[in-house]
Amino acid sequence: MKERIELVDSSRKEGNMPQAELRWGVLSTANIARKAVNPAIHASANGRLVAVASRDEERARAFAEDQGIPRAYGSYEALLEDEEVDAVYVPLPNSLHKEWTIRAAQAGKHVLCEKPLALDATQCREMAEVASSNDVKLMEAFMYRFHPQTERFLEMVREEAVGTLQQIRSSFTFLLDREKDIRWDAGLGGGALMDVGCYCVNLSRTVAGREPVEVRAMANFRPAGVDEQMAGSLRFEGGLLAHFDCALTMERTQAYQVVGTEGHMRVMEAFVPGTEDTSIEQFDVQNNLTRVSVPGADQYRLMVEHFGDCALQDRPVRYPPEDAARNMEVIQALYASARRDGEVVAVR
Repeated sequence: MKERIELVDSSRKEGNMPQAELRWGVLSTANIARKAVNPAIHASANGRLVAVASRDEERARAFAEDQGIPRAYGSYEALLEDEEVDAVYVPLPNSLHKEWTIRAAQAGKHVLCEKPLALDATQCREMAEVASSNDVKLMEAFMYRFHPQTERFLEMVREEAVGTLQQIRSSFTFLLDREKDIRWDAGLGGGALMDVGCYCVNLSRTVAGREPVEVRAMANFRPAGVDEQMAGSLRFEGGLLAHFDCALTMERTQAYQVVGTEGHMRVMEAFVPGTEDTSIEQFDVQNNLTRVSVPGADQYRLMVEHFGDCALQDRPVRYPPEDAARNMEVIQALYASARRDGEVVAVR
């Protein structure tokens, strides 16, 4: 196997943002806010984190002190009444996304909401309608889409670096060993597909550049009804197939691959590559390898800055809520198939 290295210039990926400032509030003290999005807002070129809310005021105050946030509120309603908050980040349990996104939009706040945007496509579209009628931006927080690695991979697919696509493969698994974690609660929108499999579905649709027409899936469900593992397939017009697996009960994997008529490409640190340099591996039909090196980046910061730029400049977000609704249509079809022992289900 021969190998050559291609370098990617990512200088255009960060910086050059407008200096105007979007003032952020966070609805919840969730770990994803603490570890990833809050630091991204603090580091962003166009945003400032000014408030946090929890249903426990003492917890909100402790969180604010730890995170360097000026104001803390003991209710979500109180934060939404703060006229010095322009936008909110919503990292609440999936079952609460719809309610608090709508209430935030009605309060005139732009909303960056954690994935999945809602529990089904109908909810996504209702949220989008409320955001539009209140003239605020709404975007689903799939952060991996903003990493230079993802952007370069998609560019290579569009350039037919491996010829005509034939298959897309992806995997996202990890071991969730906290039995009381909300992701084990079906009523809160938990489960492997909703937590990590949604990335695989989103990646498959994005790479394909179109929507699947039908799906099939098999899953292992817990007695309470939440899926702990799932394997699924999506079929697109023209014969393109996508396969994925996801789990909350297996060692960590995060990878995707495309196979074409002239070779294949793969990424082994796919959805959470971190800020270290990474690479895309491209193989031709003789199995010669080209390693495309991509400089590391904070994908959360890039997402936050993009959203802030759109809010401040009144520009459409790169990924509108309709994309989230389409993703949920596929997820709903996959659940329907899994509950029917792998029956093929049309995507509506």
